[in-house]
Amino acid sequence: MNNPIPFMQPRMVGERFQGHAIPLEMLKDLAVLEEMIVEVAKWCFLQDHPGRQRSPRGFTDGLSLKLTGIGEGSAVPQVSLFVDTRGAFPAEFFPPENQGYFEQARDCIYGAINAAANDESITAHLPENLLGYFDRLGRGLRDGEVIEFNPGNAQRPARLDRSTRRKLIFASSQTQELTEEISLCGSVPEADQERMTFTLRLLDGQRVSGPIAFQHLDTINKAYLGYQSGVVRIQIQGIGRYNRSNRLKSIDEVEHVSILDPLDVATQLDEFRSLKNGWLDGKGRAPSQEGLDWFSGQFEGNYPEVLPLPYIYPTAEGGVQAEWPLNGNEASLEVDFETHRGEWYCLNMSTDAEDDNTLNLNDAESWRWLATRIRELAGGAKGEQ
Repeated sequence: MNNPIPFMQPRMVGERFQGHAIPLEMLKDLAVLEEMIVEVAKWCFLQDHPGRQRSPRGFTDGLSLKLTGIGEGSAVPQVSLFVDTRGAFPAEFFPPENQGYFEQARDCIYGAINAAANDESITAHLPENLLGYFDRLGRGLRDGEVIEFNPGNAQRPARLDRSTRRKLIFASSQTQELTEEISLCGSVPEADQERMTFTLRLLDGQRVSGPIAFQHLDTINKAYLGYQSGVVRIQIQGIGRYNRSNRLKSIDEVEHVSILDPLDVATQLDEFRSLKNGWLDGKGRAPSQEGLDWFSGQFEGNYPEVLPLPYIYPTAEGGVQAEWPLNGNEASLEVDFETHRGEWYCLNMSTDAEDDNTLNLNDAESWRWLATRIRELAGGAKGEQ
């Protein structure tokens, strides 16, 4: 019979995991665990039996890892080890010993993660060739997110985040590249339908190549045909390959492709990330990366999609200005990245009527006021009746 044994209860920490919910995309990371534990268990066996060249045939027969529940609080997937006691084990190998190597493998993985988090020797816990599994384990983590693989140990909870994952992968001298989830915007100067590959020109001018899946062919071709006009841009989500210097080398896999609105605000803001101080005839402060991230997030989270998008320009003071030319009105919002305030100004070009307001862009009520004013100037938003 199958006897489930509590094996691991990793705790996922981050905004996406609140309400003990796990995004389906993170299940891909958990799926790597069983594969990794099996291989580490075989390595542990060989460490104990130096005269052997390989683990016994049927080493993993009758043992499997399964997700049996989600714990309270932050998302806590409950992983159990199932042991089949119906005689599936070879005579030389008793179930308790077999199970023990799975548990030993788990502890070796905990040890390697803790070593990475505390700048200790990672290879004291795992050999270099097995560290490659971390290229897929934790790849779905975003900034600020953590998986605590051993949360019951308050001093050494085996916290895996983007930084420790990178240390684990590059602790192997054999590894020169790693893969990461990517979200990229750019244009398509080249598309080869025979080889089913394309080139993406990023906003900073860098070019990277990737494969074209059949379901994305029409979208890629549309972007390619619109390249000369310079108005057709796409957003790519998938898997990218980076070198040790954190430079993107290629796109390994494309999961989603979408055509961007020519005035997509996040894309316009990304164009300012390469600005340096003095960009305006020797003057002009470059907008901060943090400020661009903040305004991009606030705009995406608070500005209704049905409303007209603005043109965005950098300001000499290090902020940005959004401009809406609407039905004979010139409306603008000058955004200060330090105070998080926006100065609204609108001029009717026919009547010279004008209005202004100061908005707190961390306040949802200010965004509702802005949306109402834009809707009035537009005479109803696109898609509205």
